[in-house]
Amino acid sequence: MAIQFSSHQTRFKLSHFKKTAAWIERVVKAEKSTIDSLSYVFCSDKYLLGINQEYLNHDTLTDIITFDYSESPRKLEGEIYISIPRVRENASALGVDFDSELHRVIIHGVLHLLGYKDKSKPDKGEMRRREEKYLGLR
Repeated sequence: MAIQFSSHQTRFKLSHFKKTAAWIERVVKAEKSTIDSLSYVFCSDKYLLGINQEYLNHDTLTDIITFDYSESPRKLEGEIYISIPRVRENASALGVDFDSELHRVIIHGVLHLLGYKDKSKPDKGEMRRREEKYLGLR
């Protein structure tokens, strides 16, 4: 399967993983791209913090880290690490349910692989618009 889901240092298991994979594929197709290989790893804060420190030299908690291994701009290959505790906390802070926030983060990683950025204010706005658009395809 081109899209894989696994867990590390958490008991979280993605329910409806086939539906989620099909949704991700629809998003990528809508962006006129394909998936070569995409791996999601749902993990603990501690595990993701270690990745953040080791590979990005950041000493902060985060909800997602995306590694892009694509050799072609329209053929996605990458790993997306998602902290389940961060997603839970963010969902609570934003007043949304866990599944909605989880799917927002799942597609956020895909959008990064598609080349969308979120460092500047205009880029953040575009990223949010795309997230909302594609959450509607669920």
